[in-house]
Amino acid sequence: MSPRHQEGLAHLLYGINFGGGFVALTGEVGTGKTTLCHCLLQQIPTNIDIALILNPKLNAIELLATICDELGISYDKSQQSLKNLIDLLNQHLLAGHANGRRTVLLIDEAQNLSLEVLEQIRLLTNLETNKTKLLQIILVGQPELKESLKRQDLRQLNQRITARYHLLPLSLNETRAYIHHRLIVCNGRPDIFKESAIRKIYKLSSGIPRLINILCDRALLGAYSTNTHVITPAIVSAASKEVLAFTDQKSPYQTAFLGLLFLGCIVTGIYFQTYWPKASDQATINSVTVSPVIQTKPEIISQPKQPVQKEPLPIEKIDTAPIAKTEVFHDWINNSDYSLNAALISALKLWDKPVPNSTQVDCHYVEATGLRCGFGKANWKDMLAVNHPVILEFSLTGKEKFYALLTGFGQNQSVIHFKDHMSFPVADVLKYWNGYYLIVEPPPVPNVKAIRPHQTSDSVLWLRYLLNNIDKKTEAVEQPRFYDDKLAARVINFQHQHHLPEDGKVGDKTMPYLKKIALTLDFPRLEITD
Repeated sequence: MSPRHQEGLAHLLYGINFGGGFVALTGEVGTGKTTLCHCLLQQIPTNIDIALILNPKLNAIELLATICDELGISYDKSQQSLKNLIDLLNQHLLAGHANGRRTVLLIDEAQNLSLEVLEQIRLLTNLETNKTKLLQIILVGQPELKESLKRQDLRQLNQRITARYHLLPLSLNETRAYIHHRLIVCNGRPDIFKESAIRKIYKLSSGIPRLINILCDRALLGAYSTNTHVITPAIVSAASKEVLAFTDQKSPYQTAFLGLLFLGCIVTGIYFQTYWPKASDQATINSVTVSPVIQTKPEIISQPKQPVQKEPLPIEKIDTAPIAKTEVFHDWINNSDYSLNAALISALKLWDKPVPNSTQVDCHYVEATGLRCGFGKANWKDMLAVNHPVILEFSLTGKEKFYALLTGFGQNQSVIHFKDHMSFPVADVLKYWNGYYLIVEPPPVPNVKAIRPHQTSDSVLWLRYLLNNIDKKTEAVEQPRFYDDKLAARVINFQHQHHLPEDGKVGDKTMPYLKKIALTLDFPRLEITD
């Protein structure tokens, strides 16, 4: 996944892990929104029921009926009405909530939803208990969805969106990495595409993954048909003429415009050559200027004086302590290096956790180390109360997002510190912070008496975090919150070392030992300076 897709997935996971309100993911056609949804479905926790709507061109009753079908809710198809379907859905959500389950409604191609259906979807968020909402809704669509949500008659829905992300096309570097990755996965040669050919692909596709796939596929076919072993820009151009509705050649209209522009330049040149010199000469005669005389003092040449011997001054000791770098925050953060992936890597290093060889880090990998990602939105006053370093999300243009790891602040709260000893005035930073944050932290101490094998919960993540710190190693796992057999073997080994019952279960004998060790662990904290 590219850093952009990792950020998009992080926003979707935020919607999954924190109930209530809406999450909106938008992006141009072909940028990978639907693929991201399927990736999300592979990572949802086992206690979540999800209703996936792929064809939203429905009226309100048809949409509710489709949601009931997705969740396995039985209803009388001969007597469909809004009230009956909403009542059945509410009963199902309440029963699931009582059993510790949560429900998520994910709607793809949401730009096709009518105003009537959007209003009905908003009303579904009113299904709630005294403490929590029963239904989390994720809207995925093209940029037209953003424009629809700006309508005055949809302001109630727009205000309930707690997280939104716009998926941008790939950059040139990301396009190159994307092509190389796909070639490596299929045991191909990454250098089969010349660098100039990759730049050509990026120019023709504008970084849209779907178009990159089509161009590369047809370019490979063209090279195969001519027994060519290297993809060149010429092959890519030929492929684009076959599969794309446009090429990089100039259109007849553009050629005509350039011709007229060139002709206009010739006519203007003739005019200035014929008429302009006469006018300029007359103007020169009428405006003769006299340069002022500047008086200067005569230079006095003096005889050199003999140097006077003086006692040498004592050498003052200079403090060579490192000085914190200062820079304009906007210019510092406006850098593609400050991605969510880079910020997560910095956070892992603070926690002394290993970084994978691929240097691609997401919240799934963070959980494999035993830590967890906490998403949220807060004001600056709440952020000051956070104990651990936290990743802040910044928006400079409203589209591209940047991320920086907050490591501390001044005692008077007028200065904020980031990694690499970078410090900025708090007013400059808050000008671009959009309120969203991601904190990498240990799971909370479980309030349970036992953690058993084949269980899925945050308690398992806490157990994995402790054992990773005790054993000083991190195992690659697909489901960090699942108590698998490998984790049970590590628990048995821990029990053997401490002369505890070796049953692989964290019960009333093993739990106190682990909680005692948890109290001795040293966590990275936000640094408060003078």
